[in-house]
Amino acid sequence: MDVKATAKTVRVTPRKARLALDLVRGKSVEEALAILKFLPNKAAAEAYKVVKSAAANATNNHQLNAENLYIKECYANEGVVLKRFMPRAKGSASSIFKRTSHITVVVSDER
Repeated sequence: MDVKATAKTVRVTPRKARLALDLVRGKSVEEALAILKFLPNKAAAEAYKVVKSAAANATNNHQLNAENLYIKECYANEGVVLKRFMPRAKGSASSIFKRTSHITVVVSDER
């Protein structure tokens, strides 16, 4: 059975989040949590929370065994973009895009 968890509007760019998620795709939940715990970036910390939440959803809501869970899918889609402006020379301004992402993790007990 597939169980999903999603974190919406996380203040990390989707490109950086995908780098962390690519490392854990297809691995068991325990191994994925160990990898994400020691990665030194913010995207890994957010992905850690989502993987832990998906595992908790599987064990508490669907009575699945925690030892058999693995990450079936994980992806980061683009969320809302906060648009800001930075003053530049001669009275002009340039755009700054503060990107957010929606991180989704799907865990399953069937290989």
